[in-house]
Amino acid sequence: MVKRIIYPPMWLVFGIVAIFALNEFYPGPRFTSLGSQLVGGAILVAGLALLVLAGGLFKRAGTDMIPFRDVSALVTGGVYRFSRNPMYLGMAAILLGCAVTVGAASALLVPLLFMVIIEWRYIRPEEALLRGLFAQEYAAYCQRVRRWL
Repeated sequence: MVKRIIYPPMWLVFGIVAIFALNEFYPGPRFTSLGSQLVGGAILVAGLALLVLAGGLFKRAGTDMIPFRDVSALVTGGVYRFSRNPMYLGMAAILLGCAVTVGAASALLVPLLFMVIIEWRYIRPEEALLRGLFAQEYAAYCQRVRRWL
């Protein structure tokens, strides 16, 4: 198994730093307006809410939020009825909200890159782990619920 020393919240921080660096140094076309700031802020707040709700469900189930550590339950209720990865989706929404708020077209690439990194570095290996731990239950869950949305 690959040793992971950079966990998803750090990728979120790297993404936020990248958004502000791109905004400052390589913004590309700009679309800054009060409307974009309001929309970006709403997306950011929705992402935070999703992250908090999903994390609370993990806490309530008594399973660890750190990937690959102490997996003791398969959480399928609440926001997990709509996405198999609402915490990652919440982080991507936070990045999208930040990118829309700053109004730099180049910053819109950051949430997409974040999703690619998270999918290949965390989601796919996590799915393999969950298939091994919760075979039939996880397979049925995957049939009902999409990976992202």
